[in-house]
Amino acid sequence: MSVTLVTIIEHPIAQKYLERSGLNHAISVAEQALTLATQRGLDADTATKAALLHDIGHYEWYTDGTWNYDLYRQNDIHAIKGAERAHKLLIRLGEEPERAKEIALAVLLHTDSYLPPGTINRTPLQQLVHDADTLEEQPGGLHHYEKIPFEEAVNRLHALDSVVHRFNNLPRLASEN
Repeated sequence: MSVTLVTIIEHPIAQKYLERSGLNHAISVAEQALTLATQRGLDADTATKAALLHDIGHYEWYTDGTWNYDLYRQNDIHAIKGAERAHKLLIRLGEEPERAKEIALAVLLHTDSYLPPGTINRTPLQQLVHDADTLEEQPGGLHHYEKIPFEEAVNRLHALDSVVHRFNNLPRLASEN
């Protein structure tokens, strides 16, 4: 686990896109993802990275410096843009290519807002990111408006990185391998 959540948020590209789409929401979804990953026996590192980056494609839906939720709902392709951005960012930061692809696909398929209903058959990781995002949603997209000081964001991600590191280093039962 060389690429951490803090490493991701300290990159200017992540800051640009995640601050605009709701950094507090992204971190809250990553925190939910850790809980769900531990409950479901999934890789916490991959889950939290995918959850943190799940809305990195939202940047386009700003008008006069504020989030335009109505415009977003009409024209949403944020998951498509986000998957590409997440993949490029993770590769640039040194993430393993296979893991970067898995995370990008979870970003792509965390929502079906750009697809006909009922057309997604998600992997467990993709479903986890979808579920974590759903747990943090608020009516009218209010979750995208909540602000958080950058220092607090880094502190929360540092704490999350520490828990992920401890969780991923726990010995697994033979049945889990």
